[in-house]
Amino acid sequence: MKSKIMNIRNKGIHVETHGSKENPALLYLHGGPGESCYDFSFHQSERLGNHFYLIAIDQRGVCRSEAIQEKEEFGFQDLVEDCEALRKELGIDKWSVLGHSFGGFLALAYVSQYPESIEKVIFECPTFDFTLTSRGLLKKTAQLFGKYNQFELQEKAKKLAEEDLSPRDFTEIYMQLSDELGEHQMQIYTHNFDNPTDYYATYTDEEWDTLYDRSDHHYHLLREEGVIFTSLLDRIKLIETPMLLLTGEYDPVTCEKHVETFHRDAANGSIVHFKHSGHTPHYEEADRFKQVISDYLIVKDRQSS
Repeated sequence: MKSKIMNIRNKGIHVETHGSKENPALLYLHGGPGESCYDFSFHQSERLGNHFYLIAIDQRGVCRSEAIQEKEEFGFQDLVEDCEALRKELGIDKWSVLGHSFGGFLALAYVSQYPESIEKVIFECPTFDFTLTSRGLLKKTAQLFGKYNQFELQEKAKKLAEEDLSPRDFTEIYMQLSDELGEHQMQIYTHNFDNPTDYYATYTDEEWDTLYDRSDHHYHLLREEGVIFTSLLDRIKLIETPMLLLTGEYDPVTCEKHVETFHRDAANGSIVHFKHSGHTPHYEEADRFKQVISDYLIVKDRQSS
């Protein structure tokens, strides 16, 4: 692995590269907003690095990237432009893009604006619509409240999931309610806990706290701007680039409406389902994930040539 801070559009971005430059290039975009590429690299850098020139970043203002200052201008479009500027800086003609969760939202916006830069797009358990995703998350939270005998909170979450609220309100209500699950909160997202990420192999708890303070500001600015609360579902039908949607059996983020719309509107799209995963197949079913990505990006190209 090579890891460094690169100056991208006058901002320091944490960039990791894995594998040979002779291999097909693949950019990974993490979720959040405000997570990190750390967990993906922990599980997939060696697996995918054997087949690809894998590039993983912490997005602008996130974790190991340079912090966004208090009065610095920043918005969602900066994340799109960073992707394209990074491609040019690395001297890559065209690459494929893999976006997880919110990274899928970003990947769809990126391919919408720069289709000529992208070979293929893979969406891992993405959100394209924060309202639909927040409803799904509230429903999953309600299920878990029932599992742990928090019945008043269960009813509250179920009712709120059916309310006609703004995307911003849905998101904030979900975040507040999900905190009530305490130690069980990660069960909203994760089904298979057999292959956890060792976050402390490289950084201490105190270091992560400091790094995620940057991410909090990043997310606050995106939330205040509001672009992330705009549905991108209508863009799917406009994309001619080959696209692959990865879904998890127990994932509440990519709801049925997402899947139905993708199936109906993606002109050059396909879907692969992970039956033993929640929101993160890249580590819940890490070996199969690697194989699916490799088959889609490499084997199919060979078959068609």
